[in-house]
Amino acid sequence: MIILASASPRRQELLKLIYDEFEIIPADIDETVRRSIELEQYPEYLALKKSRHIAEKRPVTDVVIGCDTGVFIDDMMLGKPEDAEQAAKMLKLLSGRVHKVITGCSVFYNGQNISFSETTEVEFFRLSDKDIAEYIATGEPMDKAGAYGIQGKGALLVKRINGDYYNVVGLPVGALKQKMKMFM
Repeated sequence: MIILASASPRRQELLKLIYDEFEIIPADIDETVRRSIELEQYPEYLALKKSRHIAEKRPVTDVVIGCDTGVFIDDMMLGKPEDAEQAAKMLKLLSGRVHKVITGCSVFYNGQNISFSETTEVEFFRLSDKDIAEYIATGEPMDKAGAYGIQGKGALLVKRINGDYYNVVGLPVGALKQKMKMFM
């Protein structure tokens, strides 16, 4: 059995590009990160925590995939905004600039683990206060790291990307498929 340790509908949709059938078991974990972990390693560290949490409760023959995505700029990791005001601050910070989107993936199978990170650079157009307010009014930013979703209306904010588009959505499917060849 293949298990996705995530409640993200975007990750579920993307995993269907690789596997027709899998089970969803979200990992309800404490997402605290040890201070010794470098900032840009947070997504991979959290992906490992998520996949391990589920794998420990499942038969070793199950394949458990955990993921976490972060948006990084100015030595900060932007999570999901708590409210519209915080979303506006994040979008103003990203406006006209390049940032990194890093997705960490971790896979457990048969007592083995592989973990990796994929990085994509994203450049935003310069956004006016009106652009930001209109985007926030869609409600789309509220459940997304960095307060935007490239797969939705957030695409209108993006000038260009350098790297894997699907990584920005939340699951680097090509890289994951290649890593899975080690197990299957």
